[in-house]
Amino acid sequence: MARPDKTADVAELVESFQESAGAVLTEYRGLTVKQLQDLRRALGENANYAVVKNTLTKIAASEAGVEGFDDLLVGPTAIAFVNGDVVEAAKGLRDFAKANPSLVIKGGYFEGKSLDASEIARLADLESREVLLGKLAGAMLASLSQAVYLLNAPIAQAARLAGALQAKAEEDPSILRGGAGTPAAAEAPEEVTEAEPAAETTEETTESTEPAPEASTEASTEETTEA
Repeated sequence: MARPDKTADVAELVESFQESAGAVLTEYRGLTVKQLQDLRRALGENANYAVVKNTLTKIAASEAGVEGFDDLLVGPTAIAFVNGDVVEAAKGLRDFAKANPSLVIKGGYFEGKSLDASEIARLADLESREVLLGKLAGAMLASLSQAVYLLNAPIAQAARLAGALQAKAEEDPSILRGGAGTPAAAEAPEEVTEAEPAAETTEETTESTEPAPEASTEASTEETTEA
């Protein structure tokens, strides 16, 4: 029958496995207490670094559904349970291991998949979440700026066209009525058409006034004869 303290330790490890985004198994043989403290400070909020017992960790990993740890749980073991950015935690462990060769990264898991030491190293070479978000934001801003430019371009062109048209209309107002010289050409036939009836009226007037002198002459002749 398991002792209550071991049961509590297993339950705590199960909770750590379930609530963390990933975990990295390390061997800390040869590290001093101060170096372990420095490692915990270096990881900060990205990971909780805890020394564990292999037998209890095997039980907890099995209960949490984490596979691939049995072969790694050999010798003094400590696990970095990642609570923040997995890439940042992997970078912190890698950098610390370079400065302190006694820390050996043995493997781990991420999103339910077991990882060996080389895969943890490749994970550490990736760009952090903050960097990727920054690049994404920059790309989105560039796309928005381009979209705004494309939307504003037709408006600017229309404004320039309207300005040019206004300037042209001020120089030649007839352009607003169909173009320079168009009204004069259109009005010319109407003037000729209106002039023709006037000519006919003149001819009629001439014809109506021609007999008047003859009537006056005859009247004068009759008066002379009577006299």
